[in-house]
Amino acid sequence: MKITNVEHWTEHLKLTKPYTIAYETYTEVENHFVRIETEAGSYGLGVGAPDDYVTGESPVDCKSTLDSCLESLLLGQDIRAIEDLVRKCKEAMPNTPAARAAVDIALHDLIGKYYNLPLADILGRVHRTIATSITIGIMSADEAVEEADEYLNRGFRHLKVKIGKSLEEDIDRLHKIREKIGKQIPIRVDANQGYSRDEYMEFIQRTQPLDLEFIEQPLKADDIEGMQSMPESVRKKTAADESLLNAQNALKFTHSPRPFGIYNVKLMKCGGIFPALQIAEIADLANIDLIWGCMDESIVSISAALHAALASPATRYVNLDGSLNLARDIVEGGFRLKNGELTITNQPGLGVKLK
Repeated sequence: MKITNVEHWTEHLKLTKPYTIAYETYTEVENHFVRIETEAGSYGLGVGAPDDYVTGESPVDCKSTLDSCLESLLLGQDIRAIEDLVRKCKEAMPNTPAARAAVDIALHDLIGKYYNLPLADILGRVHRTIATSITIGIMSADEAVEEADEYLNRGFRHLKVKIGKSLEEDIDRLHKIREKIGKQIPIRVDANQGYSRDEYMEFIQRTQPLDLEFIEQPLKADDIEGMQSMPESVRKKTAADESLLNAQNALKFTHSPRPFGIYNVKLMKCGGIFPALQIAEIADLANIDLIWGCMDESIVSISAALHAALASPATRYVNLDGSLNLARDIVEGGFRLKNGELTITNQPGLGVKLK
């Protein structure tokens, strides 16, 4: 089944409200869409959401890579040779994982449509549904408590709280959230590299009564030695996010002493579904839990991450709320969300379509 047409374009998508993390406040995001069409008239959709701070790939880098590589890589190729195609994409786009992810996701969408099956079933679905957390950005304690209450009223049962700008404010905010919601709702936190080694240990000690589920990326991405110096009990509850960009990182982090007990897999960091499943396989073999995360992204790539997550035995958590932050999207379908539980639509491929 030959590829006969490819195109890509950029959408500037405003958020429903400003969103602050340890190093930046976002009001809109740039998503790069890819559409790949076959001789049968079927098309697959993909999206890239570059993050310069995390991977070094700017929106300009993503667009210019797609401009220069898309047609030469794909036109005339057979989609059934998908593994060969994604490997060639990695060779041609070594420094732009979001651009690679856009192509990889579109190819996987097409493969599902070719076989007339949901992608998760082709990959080997092992989960039927999974609960997502929803994220509270950095804000005042009172605002965070109000937002937590709103999310619980909407049916979510797992909260993720951004921290990392001020240790004192972080601890105060988390104590007030826990006091408001009680002990039954899991809280996970994400520092986005915002703490020093000493601050992280202080944070651990002062939040012990809160029974936090786990902590994402407390230290700088390259401070692996700092993580290895932490007590094992701390490392087991720490997730690698910005430190984990590819399967090579995943393999390295299995060596003793393991710096992380959890891996956060994001398609935009590693380059798509194919490399994400390589990380997932390493995690499964090493008995390391996975959380599947995201940037602020279209339903297209959120659905892609969900299909992949449902196909990995190592999946324990997901934080796939990125499309919920968008004031608009250009597609529909992909997944159903009810009381915080995500399920796929069981349509072929990713189950998404342009509006």
